[in-house]
Parts: sequence; structure tokens; C-alpha cells
Amino acid sequence: MPPAKRSRPRSPSPRPASPHPASPRPARPRPERAAPDAQRVAAVLAALAEHDPEPRCALEHASPFELLVATILSAQCTDARVNQTTPALFARYPDARALADAEQEDVEELVRSTGFFRNKAKNLRAMARRLVDAYGGAVPREMEALLTLPGVARKTANVVRGECFGLADGVVVDTHVGRLARRLGFTSQSDPVKVERELMELVPREQWIAFGHRLIRHGRAICNARKPACERCHLVDLCPRVDV
Repeated sequence: MPPAKRSRPRSPSPRPASPHPASPRPARPRPERAAPDAQRVAAVLAALAEHDPEPRCALEHASPFELLVATILSAQCTDARVNQTTPALFARYPDARALADAEQEDVEELVRSTGFFRNKAKNLRAMARRLVDAYGGAVPREMEALLTLPGVARKTANVVRGECFGLADGVVVDTHVGRLARRLGFTSQSDPVKVERELMELVPREQWIAFGHRLIRHGRAICNARKPACERCHLVDLCPRVDV
């Protein structure tokens, strides 16, 4: 008698798709950031001013043109490295006309140590050419004119206008200023334009230039990114130490 055939177990039939698919869960609204206490903001500004009474730009320069070049080179590079690089660059190309006529390879070699040297050299030459063609080789004072220069965004324009011409359109926001503004609870934004907008609401206009320099110096000397030295910080009693 032949052995009985084993019947295969039936696989469960797939469930029919629902004619009414489930709608995605609505995203939870992010809580609005509470405005920093005005008294604490004033105390922070006073403490910064007391410990840094004469703030100045860390980039060494002798003219608006030199500061413009140095600030472009400072992108993704330390000011110390830029200050080591610019003497040879300015000795070779002392003004906009000389830099505009420079060879790309020659500029690249001089700024190589600052990183992204090909793009920086390209922007420097194009910026210098624009200065020569549009402004007679001089650095313009107007924000709108500065922003037409290759390699120049709002931060660079703010640095040049504030340091060379004493004009404040806003607060210079670099990596140090953005990081410290968040640690101090002055902003929760990460976009530099939004950080600047919120700092402009908190800091009196007459302090915009000095505040930027002071916060940059404080970020380098004490409140660094990886291990802030809170034990020797003169803002320790005023700082909520967000994300520290």
C-alpha cells in the first residue's frame, strides 16, 4: 500500500489592503524658546566688557583690502593660520590690482595651508577683479556693494564694515559666536542668519561690533567646543550651559 501523501500547510492569504489607509501621526509642535531674561543678558554683556575692554579683530591687517582678503581666507581655518599666511601673500600682491592680475596657481600655492585653497584662490582673484573694475580698486563701505564681491557673504561684510568703517549692520556670527550664543541660551537656532537676527534683538546696536569680537575671543580662550573651561569662566554664574 503506497504511503499517504503529506499535504502542505496552506500559507495564510494576505490581508486585503484597507480602503482607508491610516493617516500619518501629526508632528508634535516644537515648544517656542522663551526669551532670555533681559537682566541676565545685560549682566553677560557687562561681564564680557569688563574682561575684554578693548576688543579687536584677531585677523592682522593694515587696510580694508587686507582684512577682506584675510576674512575670506579664514573660512574653515583658524585666524592664527591665516595670520601666518597673509604676510607672504600681501608682500606679493599688495593691492587689488596686483591680486586681480595674479596667476591662479601662484595664489593657490601661497594660500594652500588655509585649506580649500583652490576655491579660495579663485574667489580672491575674482574679488580683486571686481574691486578694480567696479570700485577703482577700493573696498566699498556699503553692505550691498560688498555682497556683490565673489567669496563675500554677510559675515565677511559685517567684519569689514565694523572693523574698518565702524558701521554695524548686525552681529558677526562665526562658529564661536553661534556656539556660545546657544550655550548662553540666547538662541536655539543653528542657521547663522537666524542666530544673528535673534542676537540683534538682545544686544544693543552700539555693542554689536564689540560683542562679536568678545564672544569670539571668549570662545577661543575659555569656552571651546569640546571641553569648555567652566571652572575659570567669568560667565559661569550667568550661563545655563546649554548642551554642555
